[in-house]
Amino acid sequence: MEILQYNTNRKPLIIPEYGRYIHLMIKQIMGKKDRKERNELAKAVIGVMGNLNPHLRDVPDFQHKLWDQLFIMSNFELDVDSPFEKPEAEVLSAKPKKLPYPQNHPKYRFYGNNIKKMIDIAIKWEDGELKNTLVYTIANHMKKCFLNWNKDTVEDIVIHSHLGELSNGKLKVHKDQLPLSSSSDLLKIKTKNGNGPKSNQNNSKRKNRKRY
Repeated sequence: MEILQYNTNRKPLIIPEYGRYIHLMIKQIMGKKDRKERNELAKAVIGVMGNLNPHLRDVPDFQHKLWDQLFIMSNFELDVDSPFEKPEAEVLSAKPKKLPYPQNHPKYRFYGNNIKKMIDIAIKWEDGELKNTLVYTIANHMKKCFLNWNKDTVEDIVIHSHLGELSNGKLKVHKDQLPLSSSSDLLKIKTKNGNGPKSNQNNSKRKNRKRY
């Protein structure tokens, strides 16, 4: 009588999705000395692996993926003729490079990093009507960001001061475009877009309820 085996006593599977029998079949192929026989058995195992993943048949390079997984499950020791280039263990085990993360620590975090980028771009623009419109738009967006952080209100003089500070005194809203949009109008826009206070949203829902 064969002694029962527990998975905790067995070697961990390299790709658990294929189960232990696929791994055992690959191990048996590696034990065959005849190369022709190994190639035929490898193609048979590829067919079984494909049947286990029928939902991936429409994926581009599906066969390429199966052959790569076959070599991976053999610890890259399987010596058979593949229709695709054999994957390299060093390439698959290599760790990707760390993505550079912006280490910006703005003084006014509620404006976000994009505002500072917009200000830096606006500084480089030539003076004129187009630049004045851009500066006005930036100031209005700063006011809206401020209201997201402080739900009450904000004076235009505060936005002008922050704009001058973030631009090192190089940007200023043109006098012909003053004043900025009112706080009430910006708050109405937020409420219309579903970004307003929850209490306002709840009240609007209650008003729209039908009474029977």
